[in-house]
Amino acid sequence: MTTASHVLDRVLVLEMVRVTEAAAIAASALVGRGDEKAADAAAVQAMREAFNGLYMDGTVVIGEGERDEAPMLYIGEKVGSAPGKGPKIDIALDPLEGTTITAKAGPNALAVLAIAEKGGLLNAPDVYMEKIAIGPGYPAGTIDLTKSATENVEALAKAKGVKPAEIIACVLDRPRHEKLIAELRGIGCGIMLIPDGDVAGVIATSNPDTTIDIYMGQGGAPEGVLAAAALRCVGGQFQGRLVFRNDDERARARKWGIEDLDKIYQLHDLATGDCIFAATGVTDGSLLEGVKRMRGRMTTESVVMRASSGTVRWVKGEHRL
Repeated sequence: MTTASHVLDRVLVLEMVRVTEAAAIAASALVGRGDEKAADAAAVQAMREAFNGLYMDGTVVIGEGERDEAPMLYIGEKVGSAPGKGPKIDIALDPLEGTTITAKAGPNALAVLAIAEKGGLLNAPDVYMEKIAIGPGYPAGTIDLTKSATENVEALAKAKGVKPAEIIACVLDRPRHEKLIAELRGIGCGIMLIPDGDVAGVIATSNPDTTIDIYMGQGGAPEGVLAAAALRCVGGQFQGRLVFRNDDERARARKWGIEDLDKIYQLHDLATGDCIFAATGVTDGSLLEGVKRMRGRMTTESVVMRASSGTVRWVKGEHRL
């Protein structure tokens, strides 16, 4: 069992919900408007303001990009009202996971974040990561990134006590996954293709109601850390390996202290110790309902989890306009 952190006060659990709520509400005003950048900017601004109202000495370790690429919530930015005084907290965030989804009013757009004690979250470079994840309840080592998709599905099916054709895999709908999709369909595996939002895709493996058994494929490395933090709280298995397309991306990884470029990261390599994960729905999805705007009020749905207690709280909020 993960030991409770003295830094991550219990009060912060619900404070993190307020932060993701603020970002989700701001982004929701631009759902379906076709402007990805405006939706993302609104979420970033709202999340930053919410963080700066909290008594803490926070550092963004996974954010909107490096300082010269992102005006706010960039990697290394300090947030919180007590720099040098409050508890030192590392933050991984995606104020709007699913900018394209939001612009097109599609499903599964989220405002997400994870926090841990200083040093508890991997400083993942903004590159691709090959990922595989399953939910809790399976023997350790059920999945193995060094094995083929077929071997992993067969191992999971055996552990679950079903045939491989009864397994449902979640995969990002991208041209780079054509071979993976063909291999999975070749063994009769069902595939749920998603347009974006692989944090929600990974977390879905932990919720039987989604019917998703396994997540596979390449997505963003920063999103991999966020998803790993969520699985640390609810249980499950995750492996990831960074994917580099050129020397510039390899140099970026080394800049953040990553020397073994071929390393396969386990769950605890990405998010260690006690951590808190929070998410609020922007649009309706398999994990959460989106923001609903009605006359004079709005409603939100959020989830917040903590690794040390294994507690998962579902929070319904009603907000006056």
